[in-house]
Amino acid sequence: MRLKNKTVLITGAGSGIGKCTALLFAKEGANVVVNDINEENGDGTVKEIKNQNGTAIFIKADVTKPESVSEMVENALNEFEQIDVLFNNAGISGVGKLHEIEPTDWERVVNVNIKGVYLPSKYVLPTMMERQQGSIINMSSCIAEIGLAQRASYSATKGAVLALTKSMQVDYARYNIRVNALLPGTIMTPFVKKYLKESYENPEEAIEKIKSRQLSGDLGLPEDVANAALFLASDESKFMMGSPLYIDGGATFGKDA
Repeated sequence: MRLKNKTVLITGAGSGIGKCTALLFAKEGANVVVNDINEENGDGTVKEIKNQNGTAIFIKADVTKPESVSEMVENALNEFEQIDVLFNNAGISGVGKLHEIEPTDWERVVNVNIKGVYLPSKYVLPTMMERQQGSIINMSSCIAEIGLAQRASYSATKGAVLALTKSMQVDYARYNIRVNALLPGTIMTPFVKKYLKESYENPEEAIEKIKSRQLSGDLGLPEDVANAALFLASDESKFMMGSPLYIDGGATFGKDA
């Protein structure tokens, strides 16, 4: 029960890593605020948590819209009175070389992946500052550290999230608020499966190629990232501040000879 008596807000918690993390956090005793733009998915996560005797509510909100995020945070505070942990997990991918990306597609990725970290943080931080405690976890990616073909918009946003994490930590350390980033490698989520199916003629061949980029020789699972998020959310990581935590199977710093 590492999160007993804590309230956590997880964006993009209707599926994949967000959902897996929400289930784990609830199991560890947290009150979980499940956010997603997809109401059916979000309700599904809450139902699973409650079926396991956990505590959770769903709040539909668009993390790119200030009014929507402000209302979400207000509703969460009305329900649980405090927010101890914010996991900025919501995000989307973008594919293409820079000269191939249409401005509207570029703006969409930037909007969700960067603004979707900025806005929830903006509206949650004042309550954390008032209580002089909190943990914020930002979802970056190992792509922030390495070059990868046809990921210009995605890598730009995830690099920005990592830089933002470090800057936030400097500003809010005096309030006893920790801000850290997760940097996963390729994690086999429904989102990734859909992307592979739509982007490659032979998805299985693509999976094998992606596996070869990681020293583990395999893809990560949502549970791998959820466990790392739990560590950052808990008091066990109290001496980690502004840190990138890699869950990438060795993709960032390793290369098999």
